[in-house]
Formats: sequence, structure tokens, C-alpha cells
Amino acid sequence: MAQRFDFTIHATDGKARTGSISMLRGEIRTPAFMPVGTAATVKAMKPESVRATGADIILGNTYHLMLRPGAERVARLGGLHRFMNWDRPILTDSGGYQVMSLSELRKLTEHGVEFRSHIDGSKHMLTPERSMEIQRLLGSDIVMAFDECPRADQPRDVIAKSMELSMRWAKRSRDGFDSGGEHASRAALFGIQQGALDEGLRRISAEKLIEIGFDGYAVGGLAVGEGQEAMFATLDFAPDMLPRDKPRYLMGVGKPDDLVGAVERGIDMFDCVLPTRSGRNGQAFTWSGPLNLRNARHAEDTGPLCERCTCPTCATYSRAYLHHLQKSGEILGAMLVTEHNLSFYQQLMQAMREAIGEGRFAAFATTFRRDYFSG
Repeated sequence: MAQRFDFTIHATDGKARTGSISMLRGEIRTPAFMPVGTAATVKAMKPESVRATGADIILGNTYHLMLRPGAERVARLGGLHRFMNWDRPILTDSGGYQVMSLSELRKLTEHGVEFRSHIDGSKHMLTPERSMEIQRLLGSDIVMAFDECPRADQPRDVIAKSMELSMRWAKRSRDGFDSGGEHASRAALFGIQQGALDEGLRRISAEKLIEIGFDGYAVGGLAVGEGQEAMFATLDFAPDMLPRDKPRYLMGVGKPDDLVGAVERGIDMFDCVLPTRSGRNGQAFTWSGPLNLRNARHAEDTGPLCERCTCPTCATYSRAYLHHLQKSGEILGAMLVTEHNLSFYQQLMQAMREAIGEGRFAAFATTFRRDYFSG
């Protein structure tokens, strides 16, 4: 019988690990990249095309879905999987980050966050309990604890106070999730480590989360403007504080070179809007670095976007055509480059999994960086 949640490490190479997460809706190969389906859609892609890129799991967004079309409505329509025609695992974030970054006039208390919708100004309250309820109504497979994510450049006492609040909310999230009956028996719950760039605060956070107990652990509060160097410096210690036998998820990351550096430091799961957002803006990721399709040098280039890519876009269309679509503002341009970017990200994850399995990850990372930054 399929597992509710089971994480197996197949091989390690330095701190890098490759393995798999078994869930009722399917297996997730790690390291895993989760395309972001904010509003029940991975932008410019059909769900079956997302799956064809190699994605095992996608991310849905609690904040956006609670505001539109509403979690109760999604539940009445059979849950998020049926609603958007994706039958594999879905991870939902808790809504905490979006409340902090998007909503107008928010008011933070011990109880939760009161905020006004960025869509119509309507008033809402998001608490750990309500976040668990929304994720349950959506039918999420991996539920994220509700937390607060402060900016990394705040004073240490502000970061500490916020982390302590997030840890109290983590316990309430655990209790709220566990009271979810049938859903709790088939879904998983991840806790989120906070503490910004501070090693001492990260350790306290990790200890509190482990005491509560979760199926997996996220490293939160990074990729919020601190820069890659500071992020990597934090990842040099933060993942090691989390249980070795549970998946470690770095939220909201990142560029291809971020992914390679984070896998080197022991991270198993990622999500980021970058490949889809860049696809809509004419930026394509390739093994020799990112390229801007709007640049005039592509106007008469009959070659593929990326020689080493096996995606349908690279097999079928020239850089010249993709340049034309971008310059003309044609929807097809966004679709084709998004498909390529998501495919490239999955090819990168597959290459990392193989390199770890074969014990040559350090050499892979060195070659990757040489080629990626030479372009």
C-alpha cells in the first residue's frame, strides 16, 4: 500500500543527498524542484505539460486561493487537484509570506494576522488554525505551518521575537493539522525554521520544531533580498540543524546556480516563480547561462534556444522565432519559453540526482558553474 509520507535517502555525496518521498498521490524524486501554481495554475502551462517537463509535485498558494476563488468553493468543487486537473502531490504554502508582502494594512497579533485583500480591500483574518483549515479544504498533500517571515535586515531582537512567535504558531499549526481528521491521515505537515542569518536563532528554532515534530522541515526567511553569499553562508549551518532523515525544503529559491549551491549544502526541495516569470519576460535559462530573447542578436539566429535541452521548444523552434514572439508580445512566446525554462529546471534536478547517485557531484557542480557563468 502507498505510504502517507515516507522519505528514503538513496545516496549521499558530501552533504548532497538524493532520494524519494512516497505519498499516496505519487513519488517525488529529490532533489526536487516544484513549479509554482499560485492561483491553481502554473502560468502559461497546461498541467499535463508541466508533468511532461518532469515535475513530480507543484506548489499552490493559500493566500491567493483563499481570496479567489475561495477555499470553501474549491472544496465544493472537489478539491484543488480535481479543480486544476493535477492528480499528483501538491504542496501549499501557509499564506504567511504573502500576507506580509502583498496585503494592505495588516495587523499582526499573537492570534494571527488581520489584513485587507490586495484584490478588493476586503478584511480577512489568517491564523495558524485558519491556515490549516484552508489547506485542508484545498486538499493539500504537503501542508506548511503558518509563520511570519521578517526581512533579514531587521535588528536581531526583532528577528528573535518574530522567530519565537513563528515557533508558537508552529505548535498551533501542528495541533490544527492533527485535528483535521481524514485529511491528516493522508497528508503531511512541514515546519519552517526561522532566524534570518543568525546561527543562534536558527538553532533555537530548529530545536523547537524538532520538539513539536514534523514530516519535513523548511528553511524559511532566505531569498528575501539578503543576496546569494549571505544565503549560502546561512545554508552552511542551517540544514545541518534539521533531522537528517527528513526532507529539507528551501522556500522560494531560486536561480539555477542557487539550486546547485543549496543541494551542495544538503537541501532536498525547492520552489520558485523564476522559471515561469522569466519565461513570460523573454528570459531563458540554459546550460551556458541565462539569455534575453529580446536582444537583437537573436533576430536571425536559426539555432535552438539551448543545444543541450531536450524540451519540445528547443526541438521545434528557433531563437529567431522566439525573439519575434517576444518582440511582438505574442502569448505563444510566453508559453514556449516557460515550457523550456521548466524543462531546463527539471533536467538540472535530474542531472544533480544522477551525479549524487554516481558520487561525482563536486565535479558536476564545478562543470555546471564553469559553463553557466561562461555564457
